[in-house]
Amino acid sequence: MKKYLLGLSFVLFVTSVSAKKVKFAVDMTGIVTSTLGIHVVGDFQEAAGYPLNWDPSATTLTKEGSTDIYSIIVNIPAFAKYEYRFVNGDQTYESEFVPDESRVGYNFNDNRWMYVDSLANDTSFVGAILFGGNAPAGLSLVRYKVDMKNSLPVSPNGVHVGTNMDAFSPTKVRLYSFGDSIYEIINYFPNNSYTYIYFNGNVATTTETITGTCSVFGNRGLTLTKDTAMEMVCFSSCSACAPVSVNELSATTSAFKAFPNPVKDVFMISSTPSEVIESVTVYNVAGESVIEMLDINNESITLNNLNLSSGLYMVTVTNKNKQTQYLKIIVE
Repeated sequence: MKKYLLGLSFVLFVTSVSAKKVKFAVDMTGIVTSTLGIHVVGDFQEAAGYPLNWDPSATTLTKEGSTDIYSIIVNIPAFAKYEYRFVNGDQTYESEFVPDESRVGYNFNDNRWMYVDSLANDTSFVGAILFGGNAPAGLSLVRYKVDMKNSLPVSPNGVHVGTNMDAFSPTKVRLYSFGDSIYEIINYFPNNSYTYIYFNGNVATTTETITGTCSVFGNRGLTLTKDTAMEMVCFSSCSACAPVSVNELSATTSAFKAFPNPVKDVFMISSTPSEVIESVTVYNVAGESVIEMLDINNESITLNNLNLSSGLYMVTVTNKNKQTQYLKIIVE
């Protein structure tokens, strides 16, 4: 019995040390609210002490005074990504429809997401997001996306973004990677013009170097007029990352083939029976990514409605072991 109590105390101690207060809030302005209450559902619920994840009736939000905002504060582990949705009622089918810009990834996952990036003694709060919207009232969504492919290794202290709103802090906003070398995060700002910069680490000396057409006095620039998911850029570059030869498949392997070639408006990539296509990226002669398809998980893939200018293109095909083969196609 004594051993059990000691173990329980240890678990409670670890949980409290690693936990972070997180506030979920939704703005129901203009929406008829259910008499069954407003809820938040997600993969954080078990960590917060509820019996099950994705239980639409378990986590009830409380109305804030005379406003149309409903909220709750939970304690969940830090340094983790969480997915969630708001529910007008207590049934899954009463969940909000989350716009594309706010969704988790690029595989039709329609959950919202957030990354809890610190154990600071405060409450993580992104704001009261409009039900079925992208941002809190009066603000617009900004989804930063940077590819660290050509800047490996990524610092163990993480990839960060600093803006003129936070004096270009290299520590305040940490990005999250869903896989591969791509890091992203969602912020909310009033419509205006901003400058920002990425850091491969958490000190000022780890900043990227920006020159060329996208440089705004050494930083990146953004004029925000609406909810915006940023175009993918390579760290220290104005465009997407060009292919690199890390973990490249042997030229004699020929695991993947593209046909027909030359291409008009459609072509197919096929693999040998022992290979599975994980992702495909098409680059133009300037090294810019013009087509990207992720999470394919199939032995073949057809790319149609290409709408590409005539010329030479490089195609990278990656298998489930993250090995890459390069193919060349000519678009007529």
